[in-house]
Formats: sequence, C-alpha cells, structure tokens
Amino acid sequence: MLPLHAQNTDWDKINSNTIFNMITMQNMDQDLSHIIQIGDFNNAELSLNARTSIAVKQLGDYNTLYFINSFTDKETKAGITTQGNNNIIDVTGSNSISEGMQINMKGDNKTVFMRNY
Repeated sequence: MLPLHAQNTDWDKINSNTIFNMITMQNMDQDLSHIIQIGDFNNAELSLNARTSIAVKQLGDYNTLYFINSFTDKETKAGITTQGNNNIIDVTGSNSISEGMQINMKGDNKTVFMRNY
C-alpha cells in the first residue's frame, strides 16, 4: 500500500502535469517497490532480487519498462519515471555505478537500453 499525504494535498490542483510532483512527495525510502501507471497500455516487467527497492512512475500511453537485476544479490535502489507515449526503458543488471540511479524520460517514441555488468 502506498501511503499518501491526502490532508496536505489540494486535489483541485492535481492533473496530468502535477501528478508526478505529488507522487514525488511520497516517502520512497522504504524497502518496497512502487509502481504507478497513469494511462493506457503501459507495461512494467520487473525481475528483481529480494534486496531491490524501485519506484516506477509511468504517465502516458504505451510505455514499457523492463528491469532485470535478479542475477545478483546486491542491494539496489532505483527510480524510473517516464512521461510521454510509446517509450521503452530496458535495464539489465546492477552494479556500484547504477546504485541509486534515477532515470527520467520525457517525450515520445524514445528508447533507453542500459546494461550493468
């Protein structure tokens, strides 16, 4: 369950441009993974080890995320935000360089491939 700060939110000001700001206000320091998708036909395929904490936010349509780090037992924290349509993010592996990474993609018809070995 994702805790929300409902008492601090002016719900009349929440729209597609401000929703990510509200989500960012949430406490993502917990040892949990959060996936928030707003739009149609979004897909997130995650193969995670037990020590992974990931925050995924997809706003738009036809966005796809592949995140695989099940090949290692290292602790991993990551945040991935996609805003737009028809975008693909494909991340495989985790290492010290990718620890704490934040990927922010904004636009349409973009692709990011990341390999961490």
